[in-house]
Amino acid sequence: MTFPSTEPSPDGFVSVRVGDQMIGIPLLRVQDVIAPVRIDRVPLAPFEVAGSLNLRGRIITAVDMRRRLGLAPRAVGQPHMSVIVERGGELYALQVEDVGDVLWLDRAAREPLPVTLAPEWRELCDGLYRHDDASLLILNIEQTFTLSAPAVAA
Repeated sequence: MTFPSTEPSPDGFVSVRVGDQMIGIPLLRVQDVIAPVRIDRVPLAPFEVAGSLNLRGRIITAVDMRRRLGLAPRAVGQPHMSVIVERGGELYALQVEDVGDVLWLDRAAREPLPVTLAPEWRELCDGLYRHDDASLLILNIEQTFTLSAPAVAA
C-alpha cells in the first residue's frame, strides 16, 4: 500500500547563464556538460545554429543560445560551455556562458512568466522561480528547437 506524500514535489534543473540571465534546464533532459570544443560551421543552417561538434564520435548540432534569445553575439574569446540535451532521440549542444548548480525547486513555487518579458524569451520559457534574490527562467526544450528558416546563399 502506498500513501500520498505530504512532502513538496521538487523539480530538478541545471542552472546556466545566458547573458545576464539565469536559466533552468530540466535535469532529466541533460545528458552532459562540456567545456568549449571545436565547432564546425554548417552551410545554410538556421541563424541560431552555431555549427556541429564531435562528442565521443557522435556529431551533435550546437545551438547558440545568445542568438536563439536575440542577444548580442558573444565577444571573441569569451568563455562558454555546452550543455548536451536530448530531444527526440538526438543530442544537441546548447551553448551558454556558464553552468551553475543542480537546483531542486518546489513545483508549487513556480510562477508564470511576467508579461514584460521580451517575446523571444517568452517563446522559449515555461515559467520562473525566485531563487537567491534572482529569477530563474525555465527553458522549454521543445520550443528551443523551433528554429528560424535556414540561411539562403546569396
